[in-house]
Amino acid sequence: MRSLRDERGSATIEMVLLVPAFILLLMMLIMGGRLALAQQSIQSAASEAARAASLERGTDSEDRGLAAAEDFLAEEGLDCSTVDVTLDADGKETEPGVPDQFVNATVSCEVPLADLALPGIGGSRAVSASASSPIDTFRER
Repeated sequence: MRSLRDERGSATIEMVLLVPAFILLLMMLIMGGRLALAQQSIQSAASEAARAASLERGTDSEDRGLAAAEDFLAEEGLDCSTVDVTLDADGKETEPGVPDQFVNATVSCEVPLADLALPGIGGSRAVSASASSPIDTFRER
């Protein structure tokens, strides 16, 4: 006797519907992880740049900060299509003894996402971070 409902092939239909949704979810998790790791690396690079520039005693503090950020990103192996590092070291030009002076660093990165092939998400996403480091008030005494 045959049952009233024949369920042959239903597992195949379920797999056809669920596998693409699972793959899409997996790719979105990979994208989120990639962006989170990039954000963490960019924040650390900005901190390194600001700290290195604030500790530099000479006139080349901006060069020292840029080099510190580039070295940190090279060590991290962060895959960015473009990296932009800007430093604001105007506080270094004040006379010693003036409190509340800071070096500010901003690092921006374009994280490529085209290799994930997610629908509606292509190209890259911009990730940026800023950090400040205090300048020693009595740095030349």
